[in-house]
Amino acid sequence: MSIAFQATKRLTRLLGNTQVNYIGYRYASGKSYEYIITEKKGEKQNVGMITLNRPKALNALCDALMREVNDALTHYESDNSVGAVIITGSEKAFAAGADIKEMKDHGFSHTIKNNFLVHWSQVSQCRKPVIAAVNGYALGGGCELAMMCDIIYAGDKAKFGQPEITIGTIPGAGGTQRLTRVVGKSKAMEMCLTGSPISAQEAEKLGLVSKVVPSDQLLSEAVKLAEKISSHSRLTTLMCKEAVNAAYETTLAQGLLFEKRMFHGTFATADQKEGMGAFAEKRPPNFTGN
Repeated sequence: MSIAFQATKRLTRLLGNTQVNYIGYRYASGKSYEYIITEKKGEKQNVGMITLNRPKALNALCDALMREVNDALTHYESDNSVGAVIITGSEKAFAAGADIKEMKDHGFSHTIKNNFLVHWSQVSQCRKPVIAAVNGYALGGGCELAMMCDIIYAGDKAKFGQPEITIGTIPGAGGTQRLTRVVGKSKAMEMCLTGSPISAQEAEKLGLVSKVVPSDQLLSEAVKLAEKISSHSRLTTLMCKEAVNAAYETTLAQGLLFEKRMFHGTFATADQKEGMGAFAEKRPPNFTGN
């Protein structure tokens, strides 16, 4: 009996009837993911979930883990049954940071030649909506991973921070950039220069987090959100996400023009006709993603 098969049996016992899919790297050997678990959630099985699974390392983000996350996201992007994706960890840690043991001996030339961490940001390039469901620690790379997602829900005991300064380096996967855009220069400077974390409640006040819920309700609330998003037109959802993201990359005038053109573009879709027709006829819409 293979290790992967034994692991699948154990997870089946733990998760009951939850659908668990080891997508893998599509190797001929059929190798399973080593550091993440993928499954579909929701009544209609239209929510993809990626669970970081390095419990002994508090889900520290190693290079292989991030490659697996990117691979799973690519799979969910091509799965027409999935309307939104959730990335989560354990109750103790979403991700307590990057894997220091893996990177501590790297030299400058190695990081430059290999463009170290460049593929980590692929999470932010997923076209479908991605929700971070954060319990416990989201520190360093963990905080950066959460910020790569489109929406963050947090358990009431979650902690967010960029403690890289305390080990002689700085954030390298967006911590100084995304954090500043969300919470402002002063707070971002304080967090990055002291390394001190903030609570979920403060993160919500600062706009870093959309919603704080009791930790034991986090996943169910995240699934509800993902199901709500998945109930809308998949095509329009992609367009709406692209328009919101444009606000971070353009001037207001450019952003307003981009939004207007995307709005105009929806009128070339069958889902716009169905949605507005259903509203006028006072019936639920039947979106097809066209």
